[in-house]
Amino acid sequence: MNRRNFLKDLALGSVLLRYGPSLRAQAKNFPDLAMIQGDSPALITKEALAALGGMKRFVATGDKVMIKPNIGWDRTPELAACTNPEVIKSLAELCFDAGAKEVTVMDNTTNQAQRCYARSGIADAAKAAGAKVPFANPYRLKKMALRGEWLKEWDVFTEFVETDKLINVPIAKHHSLSRLTMSMKNWLGAIGGARNQLHQKLDEAMVDLAAFFKPTLTVLDAYRILIRNGPQGGRTSDVKLQKTIVAGVDYVAVDTLGTGFFGLKPEELPCLGIAQKRGLGQMNLEKLTIEKRTV
Repeated sequence: MNRRNFLKDLALGSVLLRYGPSLRAQAKNFPDLAMIQGDSPALITKEALAALGGMKRFVATGDKVMIKPNIGWDRTPELAACTNPEVIKSLAELCFDAGAKEVTVMDNTTNQAQRCYARSGIADAAKAAGAKVPFANPYRLKKMALRGEWLKEWDVFTEFVETDKLINVPIAKHHSLSRLTMSMKNWLGAIGGARNQLHQKLDEAMVDLAAFFKPTLTVLDAYRILIRNGPQGGRTSDVKLQKTIVAGVDYVAVDTLGTGFFGLKPEELPCLGIAQKRGLGQMNLEKLTIEKRTV
């Protein structure tokens, strides 16, 4: 099933589309966000999904699932430049447990792909869970109409739209251009072309891409966060052990909560204000139900 047709079939009217994440959560008594802390990346990931109602709430039997981590850099997990491999492995396992037919883990890396996939630990971890781990293939790029307010069209890897469910799994870290990179910035790894051209209006591009991809679920890896010299890092002194996972349907809310790990206010990230103004999510966390606990 084409993922975009799948999403159309789930449309519940204009009001629910705009405020859907919060309304659906309240209807089932699920929290809007889960913020789980603990020593084990695998355990806190699984507990975050359990708090949201379990992976079966998001993945159905027979689904093809794409998990989109950040694998952009030739860095080990201790340097917090890429998503934690244990988080990816846990999510892939949960997808299969929920009945997924196929799970793919993929990113368009900045450094050489073979090195990034290996050094990050993500390739081995995902394969151990039974997931497919292909490299981004430029022959699979297709120019697509994004219909964004600034970004009208761009080359997109078709794997990210030809799937039933799309799970975004960024790592929370400092970024030299956008201040922070979390869920919305992570979508630059799902496209090709001259991505540096997007830097002229990076916040607008990030929001346009997030609105286009419409992830089923966002899981923010804040087990280790890069507090300086992002997005690549390279020194353990730039890393802070936060031991946290934040998960939810509303990616604007997830990113809003993530700003607090860096001592920033959400208003300091223009992309969040742009996204909320467009009705893509909620910045006011006081309006949301957040389950916070330590395991």
